[in-house]
Amino acid sequence: MSNRTLVDAYIKELEAEYTSTRKCLERFPVTLFGYKPHPTSMEMGYLTLLVAEIPLWITFMVEQGEVDFATYKRFEFSTSEELLDHFEEVFNGAKKSLAGITDDDLDAPFYLKRQGQVLFTQPKREGVGSTINHWIHHRGQLTVYMRLNEIAVPSIYGPSADDRTF
Repeated sequence: MSNRTLVDAYIKELEAEYTSTRKCLERFPVTLFGYKPHPTSMEMGYLTLLVAEIPLWITFMVEQGEVDFATYKRFEFSTSEELLDHFEEVFNGAKKSLAGITDDDLDAPFYLKRQGQVLFTQPKREGVGSTINHWIHHRGQLTVYMRLNEIAVPSIYGPSADDRTF
């Protein structure tokens, strides 16, 4: 396929974030599902699922052109293995979706809806990039929850206090 500079860059960026994201997800103990550092914070289990599932948004964006909060079904899990399997599936699905398009396809609109009502629209090229940034943001948030619970934080962009490998 020609005209894939941006699509290939998005795939490369997803791949670059994969290992550190998986390391964070691997360390999530389901016993802390309900943990919240503050009453207004989201639960750790929900945040962990969000980090595992955000690549799925790219698949919806590319293949369906929309996400509707009314019909979006969150994955339910009770073990770390189920969470990790789900992450692998959605991560590979996002890469596959991107691999099947060109940069020109990213000019199409993406719609965020609630019960069919459009809440937000943007070109897919902007949506994919902001989704990757959103993913990274929530992974960073998850590392704070990890630190607060004495869970070793993996090396992400360099050594962490718990993981000096780089």
